Amino acid sequence: MKEAGVLPPIVLPDSIDYSVPAAVALAKLYLNDQLGDCVIAGGMHIRGVTSANSTGKPVLFSDQQVVGQYSVIGGYDPSQTDGQGNNPTDQGCDEQTAINSWEQNGWPDGVVLENAVSVDASNPVELREALYWFENVMYGVELPDAYVNPFPAGNGFVWDVAGQPDPANGHCFISCGYNAQGTIIDTWGMIGTFTYAANAMYATRGLGGQCFALLPADVVSKVTGKSPAGFDDAALKQYLESL
Repeated sequence: MKEAGVLPPIVLPDSIDYSVPAAVALAKLYLNDQLGDCVIAGGMHIRGVTSANSTGKPVLFSDQQVVGQYSVIGGYDPSQTDGQGNNPTDQGCDEQTAINSWEQNGWPDGVVLENAVSVDASNPVELREALYWFENVMYGVELPDAYVNPFPAGNGFVWDVAGQPDPANGHCFISCGYNAQGTIIDTWGMIGTFTYAANAMYATRGLGGQCFALLPADVVSKVTGKSPAGFDDAALKQYLESL
């Protein structure tokens, strides 16, 4: 009999990849090739992962819904776009503001964010635990120039330690799994790897980074009452609080 309020020990698999059922959702750019809405795109990619793994069908959002979210959370006003495609309100938004909005108002389809917690990206065990339990983490990172010059050309890219972070390259992206090399990430519609060394270098607060695990309401299947890893809602919330 386990002590009340204490989670049983969990043996983590060597690797886990929640991206496959969500491939269609993760391939969507959600206008992040045109706008600085990477936080909005990241949140929608997380919903694609959690919905696909709980129901077998990923939720997909329209461009209109993307713009609506970016307007509400980031203050974007599409009517301010000039004839050259410039818009002074296209200034991005921060992860914490988006998390607060999703907790209060939900995503455009009505699913709410039940909770979120910071994750220590310098701790590979904590990263893997968060990904195993919640199927996602969301990064806010100042990318080094080598990550974007040139940009990744397709799936299979690897982001490793590559110099100092550049505050001009602020970017949000998500992870939906891990392996021996690092976390499996999705950005700009492409799947790659963010090594554990790069996590520790760029996704910690000391160098302007941050990392969160999100618990959308659709992590738990309405049919089985369990997440893909086999946890019910109470266990997920208990583990999140333990972080």
